[in-house]
Amino acid sequence: MTTGQAQVIELGIGGMTCATCAGRVERKLNRVEGVRATVNFATETAHVTYPADISVDDLVKVVEATGYTASVPQPEAPAAEAEPDTAEPDPLRQRLLVSAVLTAPVVLLSMIPALQFPNWQWLAFTLASPVAVWGAWPFHRAALVNARHGAATMDTLISLGVLVSYGWSAWALFFGGAGMTGMTMSLSWLASRTDDPGMHLYLEVTTTLTTFLLAGRWFEHRAKRRAGSALRALLDLGAKDAVLLRDGAEVRVPATSLAVGDLFVVRPGEKIATDGEIAEGASAVDTSMLTGESVPVEVGPGDRVVGATVNAGGRLVVRATRVGADTQLAQMAKLVTAAQSGKAQVQRLADRVSAVFVPVVIMLAAATFAFWTAYDGGVTSAAVTAAVAVLIVACPCALGLATPTALLVGTGRGAQLGILIRGPEVLESTRRIDTVLLDKTGTVTTGVMSLVEVLPAAGVTETQLLRAAAAVEHASEHPIARAIVAGAASRGIEPAPVHDFRALPGLGARGTVAGRAVLIGRHSLLTAHGIELRKGPFLSLSDVEGPLLNGGRTTVAVALDGVFAGWLLLADTVKPGSADAVARLRALGLRPVLLTGDAEGPARAVAAEVGIDEVIAEVLPEGKVEAVRRAQEGGAHRVAMVGDGVNDAAALAAADLGLAMGTGTDAAIEAADITLVRGDLPAAADAIRLSRATLSTIKGNLFWAFAYNVAALPLAAAGLVTPVLAAAAMALSSIFVVTNSLRLFRFK
Repeated sequence: MTTGQAQVIELGIGGMTCATCAGRVERKLNRVEGVRATVNFATETAHVTYPADISVDDLVKVVEATGYTASVPQPEAPAAEAEPDTAEPDPLRQRLLVSAVLTAPVVLLSMIPALQFPNWQWLAFTLASPVAVWGAWPFHRAALVNARHGAATMDTLISLGVLVSYGWSAWALFFGGAGMTGMTMSLSWLASRTDDPGMHLYLEVTTTLTTFLLAGRWFEHRAKRRAGSALRALLDLGAKDAVLLRDGAEVRVPATSLAVGDLFVVRPGEKIATDGEIAEGASAVDTSMLTGESVPVEVGPGDRVVGATVNAGGRLVVRATRVGADTQLAQMAKLVTAAQSGKAQVQRLADRVSAVFVPVVIMLAAATFAFWTAYDGGVTSAAVTAAVAVLIVACPCALGLATPTALLVGTGRGAQLGILIRGPEVLESTRRIDTVLLDKTGTVTTGVMSLVEVLPAAGVTETQLLRAAAAVEHASEHPIARAIVAGAASRGIEPAPVHDFRALPGLGARGTVAGRAVLIGRHSLLTAHGIELRKGPFLSLSDVEGPLLNGGRTTVAVALDGVFAGWLLLADTVKPGSADAVARLRALGLRPVLLTGDAEGPARAVAAEVGIDEVIAEVLPEGKVEAVRRAQEGGAHRVAMVGDGVNDAAALAAADLGLAMGTGTDAAIEAADITLVRGDLPAAADAIRLSRATLSTIKGNLFWAFAYNVAALPLAAAGLVTPVLAAAAMALSSIFVVTNSLRLFRFK
């Protein structure tokens, strides 16, 4: 039994060439007591959780004992110290180009009898030898490494196919009579089963097989690089340097050197170096790179800003609150990387199949060779052709790429749109959910009070009422007071100076404005001062408070010189797009339910405005958890929860799928499966659509990968598929899977 706290590391794995390789490394690591590992072929990484009594060196040795390399990612150097990029040669591309140049004349000589001059076969053999040995060396090397460890992978099949076709040709040239002057030959797939195998060469099979597979691997490598481009773009968003305020002077330093509490300057057009709080200045900040939202956000002193966003307006002085790995950008990258490193349940099935597939194929190739040898009464070209075709056509590379590439693209595209998917198992959850519980405040509504209506009493103008109220409330920090001041400002009314201001906690405030005594607050505050509330457009207090409370509005009473002056009506306004989001959730086959701790009246008013029929109101945090469990009871419903506050964290964790607003609390984000960086409800519908699209792509990839093998193997064994066609089809199947995944980049 291992002891100590579990640790997590991401290892770079080198030398993997197919899904079977990844499966071998994963199984080897998981055999170590206390270790849990997931190896991703597409990203060439291993996500390893290990106990404290095991070192990283131990993990590296386990991987190396399997025949592969492992490395610990090194921290990036600060931007100021980073060396300039230099273009490195691509060895795979060089190998492909040389092999293609040598393959072309071999194929032409083998295909066209008119070009077969005396002793042409020896020139073809000379040109094919470097391709068979040097060109195919990556396959041979991987096959040897695996053989030393008692394993067989896709490279084993390829290497066997190349060596069998090349070795048979060499035997035919030197010992079988094919080296005689005047020898001519048609394509291997046109040869009769009764042809003398000693007079038939497979050099065009050797070279085209190698070239096709090198081309497929090169295109696959490029496609995988593109699939991971969204994450790399996300990591590159951060600012490289910052202008630090030090003793009143501005000093440009690497962004990585900033510490919590440092003040730094952000000029118009510059990126904000790290997460922080505005200390001086006001501006508009373009957050589109992180949130996908194109409209700049107005900010001022006290507002939070996120690193990597762009200052689109005036000069800002920002106080750093989070640096390094604690920033929102770093956390986003961490979530995306974790999602791309995991495995969905559908991929587990593919891994189990590919683990036993290669040995079965080798046995099937041997059985095919034996069958054709017995059927033709001896070794013929048909026996060799069919056996080699079986080896090549069955390579399970596409199976290994089906899930990782779709995850790479889907989660990367989500990051670009401000949707962070925690892991691949989340994709399965989105498919099953049928009910969505929506928190009200901060999710469906803004969570910020705003002035929605002004009702002055007889003899009082709206301007007089608002000017007096805003003057007193301007001195208060209460959210309702700020809403009244903001409402007055939006109507072009500036607050007048106030004297003798006094806050009345829990009731309201009082002060003197332009020589008039102003009292503002609850109706009970005014009645306690003997002020009659019946004057104005309402007959009684119940006439105003009954309908307004049921409509989700808060009432504030105002008196001038001891006489009732009117009502100010405030409400938590619905976020733009919430109604559209609810309609889109319904279109996805989901049942929306409003879940809130607010009173029944305000909750139903908001629900009616956005198109929700079911409301669960006046619930405490534990009540939200209970609501989730009631819906889940007996498997009746699969429940998603969307929320943003600390009081939503438990419900987010209890739900089958938790979606947290990125503008919410850290506790809510930590408990959720999906984080919506934009912080608006339409992003929830987008997240579910993207998750379902990614899962659908994975399933489509796996279907075509399985279908390809199931359909091609019998044809190859029957002699209806040549090794050349098998190599082309195998390479194309892998490219198809990757390019099919790349379609997710077009998700809107």
